[in-house]
Amino acid sequence: MTRRPGVAAAASSEARYRVFRAALPEVCALDPSRMVFTADAEGRCEVFTWDTATATARQVTDRPGGTFHCSIDADAHVWWFEEDAHGLGRWRFQPFGGGPTRDGLRETPVGQARGLAVNAGGFVVFALGDASGTTLYGGTRGAAAHRITRLPYHANLTGISADGALLAVGGRARSPHAVTVFRTSDGARTAALQEDDGAWWSLGFTPAQDRRDLLLVREHGGRYLLATWRPGEAPRTHAWAAFDTEITARWRPDGRSVLIRQDRHGRSVLHRADLDARTVTVLPTAPGTLLDAAEHGADDLHTLWTSTTEPPRTASSAGTPLPTLPRLPEPMPGVSYDVWTPGADGDLHTLVTLPEGARGPVPTVFLVHGGPADHDRDAYDGTVHSLVASGFGVARVNYRGSTGYGPAWRSAMTEGVGLTQVADLAAARAALIDRGWADPGALALWGTSWGGYLTLLALGVRPGLWQAGVAVKPVAHLVLAHATTTPALRALDESLFGGTPDELPEVYARSSPHTYLPGVEAPLLIVAARHDAKCPPEQVVHYSADLTQHQKEHDVLWLDTGHDGYDGADHVRALREALLFLDRTLRGPRRAAPSASPATRRGESGPTEHAAVPAGGNTPHHSTERTTHHAEGHHQQRPARG
Repeated sequence: MTRRPGVAAAASSEARYRVFRAALPEVCALDPSRMVFTADAEGRCEVFTWDTATATARQVTDRPGGTFHCSIDADAHVWWFEEDAHGLGRWRFQPFGGGPTRDGLRETPVGQARGLAVNAGGFVVFALGDASGTTLYGGTRGAAAHRITRLPYHANLTGISADGALLAVGGRARSPHAVTVFRTSDGARTAALQEDDGAWWSLGFTPAQDRRDLLLVREHGGRYLLATWRPGEAPRTHAWAAFDTEITARWRPDGRSVLIRQDRHGRSVLHRADLDARTVTVLPTAPGTLLDAAEHGADDLHTLWTSTTEPPRTASSAGTPLPTLPRLPEPMPGVSYDVWTPGADGDLHTLVTLPEGARGPVPTVFLVHGGPADHDRDAYDGTVHSLVASGFGVARVNYRGSTGYGPAWRSAMTEGVGLTQVADLAAARAALIDRGWADPGALALWGTSWGGYLTLLALGVRPGLWQAGVAVKPVAHLVLAHATTTPALRALDESLFGGTPDELPEVYARSSPHTYLPGVEAPLLIVAARHDAKCPPEQVVHYSADLTQHQKEHDVLWLDTGHDGYDGADHVRALREALLFLDRTLRGPRRAAPSASPATRRGESGPTEHAAVPAGGNTPHHSTERTTHHAEGHHQQRPARG
């Protein structure tokens, strides 16, 4: 079916489930009929219980900013992290069927959620982060906390042994703190795993009551290998379970075999590894992406699967009732292709979706993923749906530095940080133009977080290639961002660039979007968050002010949220504004942006369920401020309120 060009926003619950449902329901270890999960609640991410015996859900949380982190312990207590707009909060819990809500452990400060573990005996450990490190607290569920240990670096709690005696903590995979094991009783370190030429990841202790094996992934010699550690022994690398691209894994219920999910070339492969028999078996899965997979009981495999044309859906091999996700009211429009472009460090993979019935080149938007240690997948994306339904082509480029293509591709920075990725975006652009798919006079970049950074960098470094850009919560000024971002991201910067901005000012300047700001020619929409700790708002303000000084056409939309917002209204708002902006800049006559969208002027309510909504139909409940800048100067608009 051919789609008439226009602007359509996939503001339905499917778009919000994409944001909130990246994991399966977590299952109670001693009563598999009881589960907990996060899902949409009137546009916000909230925590729900699920009872398979009755196939019913109960909403547990109802908070203005939404709730994302949740878990369930062996006694079926439901846990969640109550955080504020700055990401600071506490763990709370209540019985599965409802009842009083209590602090997970009393007398703990607020902090950032960095992991929760509860063993079968009700002993609780959680990690809370702050600007200078991570603190581990422990105690009996609901009782007063005691401090187990303090770590002067960003770390995540990855598991507790079944007997509660040991804790596993993960730091940066390529650091002296990659994996550390502590005693729960006194915080003493019992093991530390790291290597100079590789990486380690901790994936949790075996559920077997009589063992303390810790599951690991090791990167070594250009491969990703399954590994295990047990007290008093050196880590054991299982060379027979080696993979050419990134994997994650989790224990099966028997505690002696493992389920492995492999990311490979934008799609997923599922494996089962038997540690005693030393065998790996590939499990059948449909082409697409497994967002999550877990086994429960003897023969019940739960999966959360999606593809470009299919929103996520849950399945149980044993027929266990699982929470269902809304289906699209009609098939997603568009035709998808895989394009491979030869390059200096290997072939560049681009996932392309074109409008059905397209004749000749079409306006095309290059969606730039964040990370950089991430990748675009053959998975449903509400942004792709909205763009294709609006008549745009979409290209998702897995540039060098992306995961899913092996260690060499992930570490390739041949032209320098950022500039390597810009070169790949330009190569993908040329490939689509050569095929006659993309209109060379109507091309845009759209990226979030590190993808927003690449969008700004590409607009300045290669200004003649793009006619518009959308940068959502971006890094705009590397030096200013480094000074005010989180310690973990500061360490990532220093790893990527080889040092600090004070030590390597020219290296940072060479890769910073701010350096190339005078060369920006294309109209730009920036969406920024006032409470963004990862890509701080101060550096966006600085970049925007310099755009104004250089008389560059740009709009700025401010959201009253953090980097990882849990309110679907914010996502819909940003999506709608971006679609209107791209429609105007790539297809319509060049004209100044309106002072407010039709939605802002009408002040309508939140998005309707189960249907694509034309952009301009509804507004979120959060306060936002839109600032519009044109080449002739600065024009500040009134804050728009829903």
